[in-house]
Amino acid sequence: MPHEWQAEVHLEVPFHDVDVMGVAWHGHYVKYFEAARGALLRALDYDYPQMRDSGYLWPVVECQLKYVRPARYGQKLRVTARLLEYENRLKIAYEIFDATSGERLTRGYTLQVAVEAASEELQFVSPRALLERVERPEA
Repeated sequence: MPHEWQAEVHLEVPFHDVDVMGVAWHGHYVKYFEAARGALLRALDYDYPQMRDSGYLWPVVECQLKYVRPARYGQKLRVTARLLEYENRLKIAYEIFDATSGERLTRGYTLQVAVEAASEELQFVSPRALLERVERPEA
């Protein structure tokens, strides 16, 4: 990869994301990952509309999370996404940090595979539409 592709977003844990203990419910961390993944895909100019327009769907087929410390109501977060693999699948690593202290709260990754939209066939090599974007020099 000629350039390390990464992005970050800043979020605040909203009231509707917390449980009775005031801690972000574990399922919402995937939503925080998604916000950072969207920023990364936009940086690549291959966000979901561009994926669709290129004729490919990219379903998430695996998601792994490691909860280190809880995120709490009102806490400001910095969520990072970094592209690890792209030749045969998208593997994106994530980290969630407390935006003030820098303490890591969560880490994980997702795997996405290319599926040709018309035939619904799994692609074992990433399509040219992705490769050209990832392999271009940094904009």
